[in-house]
Amino acid sequence: MKTVSRIYMVLIFLFLYAPIFVLILFSFNDSSAMSRSVFSGFSLRWYSRLFQDRLIMEALGNTLVIAVVAAAVSTVLGTAGAIGIGSLKNKWMRRVTMNVTNLPMVNPEIVTGVSMMLLFVISTRAVGANLGMGSLIIAHITFCLPYVIMSVRPKLMQMDPHLYEAAQDLGCAPTSAFFKVVLPQITPGIITGAIMAFTLSIDDFVISYFTSGTTQTLPIFIYSMTRKRISPEINALSTVLFAAILVLLIVVNARQSVITDKAARLQSEAEEAEA
Repeated sequence: MKTVSRIYMVLIFLFLYAPIFVLILFSFNDSSAMSRSVFSGFSLRWYSRLFQDRLIMEALGNTLVIAVVAAAVSTVLGTAGAIGIGSLKNKWMRRVTMNVTNLPMVNPEIVTGVSMMLLFVISTRAVGANLGMGSLIIAHITFCLPYVIMSVRPKLMQMDPHLYEAAQDLGCAPTSAFFKVVLPQITPGIITGAIMAFTLSIDDFVISYFTSGTTQTLPIFIYSMTRKRISPEINALSTVLFAAILVLLIVVNARQSVITDKAARLQSEAEEAEA
């Protein structure tokens, strides 16, 4: 059974990651015919052309700006929302609020995109503006918020609810007690939510397509290229993004591992001191 389980696991990982490895391989293809099936040799020509392509760099810049702003704002608002939901005394009100909060995650993206487009069109006509960077950022913040709340809430539930009150009893002001006691406890959830919001924002196409106006993000730009033949520059760009996200995840997981080991060591020392 162990052999069968291992083979099954290898096949699953192969199915998931083989397309990514093929994409990375062909980003180094030396073929001048833009072949997607024949590897002609190793070359960095597509990476060189990637950073010289003004349209791709502009779309990438828009995507990164939107992702950073949306992740930052949704992390702050989502953390505040998670704390607010946790402070509700009425159990049924808390459940209803969480269900309403989770609704955008299960709602079809095309429905969210069309409804936001209609809202923005009506709003922009009233003030004489157009869809663009502003509408994209607001849309991305909206669909990232539930994921941040979902990441922070479990950490709040794991925390001892009396720690905040104990800090105030010992002389901390409410704000100081939050930053010194509550925030360190929920920081892993906040970081997870911020990373999730950032990656979701970079990856989004459907909602961005309906709310972008004349502003192009990277997924929209790549979609527009599918009407013609996709350049291997996109393979190079996808490889760069994949490597950046992979490094970010490794750093965050390593940091979390260090924090967990430190907490376990302190707890062990405290137990030994009590004994």
